Amino acid sequence: MTSNTLGYFSTVVSSVRELLSGRRGTVLIAISCGWFLSMGVRMIYPVMLPYLQTAYDLDLTTAGLLLTVLFFAYAVGQLPGGVLADKVGERIILSLSMVIAAVTLVLVIRSPSSLVLFVATALFGFGTALYAVGRYTILPRLYPEQIGAANGMTASSQDAGQSVLPPLAGVIAAGLYWQLGFGFAVPLFLAMAVALWVITPTRTSAHDENDTDGLSVATLRYIGSVLRQPGIVYPTAVLVLGLFIWQAFTGFYPTYLVQQKGLSTSLASGLFGLFFALGILIKPLSGSAYDRFGARRSVLVVSSGPVIAFLVLPFSDGFWVLAGVTALVSTLLGFATVTEPYLLEQLPVDIRGTGFGILRTIAFTVGALGPVVFGAAADRGFFDEAFMALAVIAGAMLLLGLRIPNA
Repeated sequence: MTSNTLGYFSTVVSSVRELLSGRRGTVLIAISCGWFLSMGVRMIYPVMLPYLQTAYDLDLTTAGLLLTVLFFAYAVGQLPGGVLADKVGERIILSLSMVIAAVTLVLVIRSPSSLVLFVATALFGFGTALYAVGRYTILPRLYPEQIGAANGMTASSQDAGQSVLPPLAGVIAAGLYWQLGFGFAVPLFLAMAVALWVITPTRTSAHDENDTDGLSVATLRYIGSVLRQPGIVYPTAVLVLGLFIWQAFTGFYPTYLVQQKGLSTSLASGLFGLFFALGILIKPLSGSAYDRFGARRSVLVVSSGPVIAFLVLPFSDGFWVLAGVTALVSTLLGFATVTEPYLLEQLPVDIRGTGFGILRTIAFTVGALGPVVFGAAADRGFFDEAFMALAVIAGAMLLLGLRIPNA
C-alpha cells in the first residue's frame, strides 16, 4: 500500500474510535443494533422465498409481488416516521418500531393463507420503516461534525445484519421449521425495544414540540420549495435508482444463482451473505469518503462497479468467478451512505425529519417496483436480460451523480 492509502485507513480507524467514545457512542451502538436487526430480518424474505413459494403455491411473479409489498410498505412508513421523529422525538419512534416488528412477525409466522401473509408482510415493512428516519435524524445532533462517518457506521450495521441473519434463518428453516426462520427474531425485537427506550435520549430535536404547525398548507409549500432545489433533486434521483437496483438485485439474486447458475442453496446463500458482508467495509469507507471528497466524486465510485458487474454476470460461471462479480456489485452498497448525509445537510433543520421522510417515501416507493418488474421478466425467461437492464440503470446513476452540486 502507498503511504496515502495507509494514511487514509488510519484516519478511518481513528474516526471510528472517536465515534464510539462517550455517551453518544453508546447511543450510536444501540441505534446500530436496532438497525442490524430490522434490516437483517427484512432480508430474510429473499432467502425464505422458496419456502414461501412451496407453502403458498406462489410463482416468481407473485413472489416478486410479495417483496414489492414489503418494500412499498417500507416506503409508505418513511413519511409518518419522519413526522413523528420531528414531533415526538426519536426515542419513542425507535422503540415503537421494534415492538411493531415483533408483533407483525408473529402474524407472518401464523399466516393461514397467502392473503394474510401479504397483509402481515406489509405491516412488518411499515413497522421497520418507522425506525429508518429516526435513526438518521438523530445523527446530526449527536455528530454534527462527522455525519458521514456516523451514518456509515450505522449503515454498516445494516449489512452486518443482512450478511448474518438471512443465512442463519436459512439454516434454521432447513433444519427445523421454516416458520422459525422468521420466529427466532421475535424475542430479539422485544429486547431491543427495551434497550432503545433506556439508552436513547428523550429528545434530540433543535426545536420544541410546539414549534411546528404540522403539515399545514404553508408548511407543505415551504417543504415543496425546498425539495425542488437542485441540491435535493439530483441526489434523490440517484437514491431512487440505487434503491430500484438494490431491491431488484437482492430480491432475486439467490434464486438466480440456484436456477440459472446451478449453485446449491447453501452456496447461493453464501454469496448473498458475501454481498452484504462487504458492505460492512464499504459503507464506513464511503461515509468517510463523503466527509472528505463530497457526494459527487463518491457517487461515481460506488456506481461504477455495478455497471461492470451486471454486464458480465450473465456470462459468468463457477463459484469463484461469481464471488468476484458479487464483490464488484457490492460497491453499490455505498450509494445511500453518500446521498443520504448530503440530503440531510441540505434540508433545513425545522423540516429535516418530515422532508427526509418525504424523500425516502418517494425513493422507496419507486424502488419497490424493482422486485415485481424483475420477477415478471424472470418468469418470461429474461433473467439475464434483466440484470443487463440493471447495468443501464446504474449507468444513469453515474451520470446523475455528475449533476450533484458541490456542497
